[in-house]
Amino acid sequence: MSELSLLTNHALVLVCIARDREIRLRDIALALNLTERRVFGIVSELTAGGWVIKEKAGRRTHYQIRLDVPLSEVVAREVTIGEVLELLVGSTDA
Repeated sequence: MSELSLLTNHALVLVCIARDREIRLRDIALALNLTERRVFGIVSELTAGGWVIKEKAGRRTHYQIRLDVPLSEVVAREVTIGEVLELLVGSTDA
């Protein structure tokens, strides 16, 4: 039987970043059983969509989630990313 997930890979990557703003793409890939290339693509899409801000600090990347950005789905336009992450991971200091 295939594994069913309520959350998309994009949402799962956001959860990983919300838990650790300095997480490496490699660690996200291992946690989610995805390739690093796929995680890089997802983070790039989240950045291009304005949901995540990437900041280089030496050899590391720090991520900031724009918690005030509303979800793009029609049924959830009044809900922000921060509100959803609050439900999934508790306090978000992203």
